[in-house]
Amino acid sequence: MQQILFVCVHNAGRSQMAEAYFNHLAGQRGLSAHGLSAGTAPGPGVNPVAAEVMVEAGIPMDGQTPKLLTPELAASASKIITMGCGVEADMCPAGTYISEDWGLPDPHGKGPDAVREVRDAVRDRVALLVDQLAED
Repeated sequence: MQQILFVCVHNAGRSQMAEAYFNHLAGQRGLSAHGLSAGTAPGPGVNPVAAEVMVEAGIPMDGQTPKLLTPELAASASKIITMGCGVEADMCPAGTYISEDWGLPDPHGKGPDAVREVRDAVRDRVALLVDQLAED
């Protein structure tokens, strides 16, 4: 089974949304793949606005919590995708681990409308990834 790891600094918004979308869409397609997420400096909890807009999309993030990116977790991944490291580049895992960076804006501190835009961008990127994996 492939393991896709979505990483951002706080593992509270973008990467959590990507994990939830990936597992939902991969499950719909019957892929032998699982998504996880982690952060280099995990926050205390999932961004409540991110959780709220995911529920609106029909994909709750119940039970998801920020997790620390460890060397073991990174080594277990088939693919590592960072969400966008422009905000805190010194903590960006892209320089440490071979990855693809999606360059998505950080939803931290933003209102529901801005977070919905991030959610939709995450959904679109994850859907493309799931399509690619289904073709392989």
